[in-house]
Amino acid sequence: MMQTEHSFTVPDGIHRSRADKVLAAGFPDHSRTALQRAFDAGLVCRDGAPLSRRDAVSAGEVLEFTLPDVKPPPLSAVSLPLDIVYEDEAFVAVNKTSGQVVHPGAGTGEDTLVHALLAHCAGGLSGIGGVERPGIVHRLDRETSGLILAAKTDRAHRELARQFGAREVAKEYLALVSGVPALLSGTIRDAIGRHPVHRHKMAVVSAERGRAAHTEWERIEVLGTAASLLRCRILTGRTHQIRAHLSSRRHPILGDRVYGYRKLEGIVSPPRVMLHAEKLTFRHPVTGETMRLAAPLPEDFRAILAALRRPA
Repeated sequence: MMQTEHSFTVPDGIHRSRADKVLAAGFPDHSRTALQRAFDAGLVCRDGAPLSRRDAVSAGEVLEFTLPDVKPPPLSAVSLPLDIVYEDEAFVAVNKTSGQVVHPGAGTGEDTLVHALLAHCAGGLSGIGGVERPGIVHRLDRETSGLILAAKTDRAHRELARQFGAREVAKEYLALVSGVPALLSGTIRDAIGRHPVHRHKMAVVSAERGRAAHTEWERIEVLGTAASLLRCRILTGRTHQIRAHLSSRRHPILGDRVYGYRKLEGIVSPPRVMLHAEKLTFRHPVTGETMRLAAPLPEDFRAILAALRRPA
């Protein structure tokens, strides 16, 4: 495949700025990763001489570059059912089903969300996520249902990832938990780190051993004496954050045996961890418009909720 040559004149107002940052600003539709590969391959030149990423450039200088060919991800597009909540040319929002893995990994088949998105978008997903996770901006646990975003363009991917990283995205979850919290609402700010013994799970740990984590919760409904429906907002994005935080307060999520759930007599047995990513509020990665997306509760969550509401 022939590589396209680009010529770029450094705009006015720029004086001795890093070459990689100047090119990234001038070509927002190209991924930073692709531009970095071009620098590393010696494909970015000024007056015929290769530039490094950190070389300084100024207004009026002409930079010439080509982007290295990028091989398409060696993943098959597999037509699988998808519950699309919103879609445009920049990104797609999916109401993920519980049990579906987001991206391929050890032990997964060709039934991940990435496989389905490759088919739905006809391969048109951002490449920033790499070979195994094209388009994927953030994550959800396998058993967690609800909203997840996938970027179609590198520009959208960079901006959405920036918003998640800067904690500008409002993320709200619904959780069915064991017991009834004494308070109507609360805040948990305990650090989260890898469990010292069970390495497959996370735990509340000291600030020195973990990373800062912030969860706000609100009691939405009391379901008898054995369970409650909570709305949780996470202001950080730690692995298993809601699950670990609620378990630390002795209100493990129904079905979450990893974090301490134990079936009680008279309570219907949940089929999975009863956690649903219900709402996302963020800015559109291209237009800047405020987006407020919501994913309806899946059937299994509604069935458990209905069963808990029935009088004993």
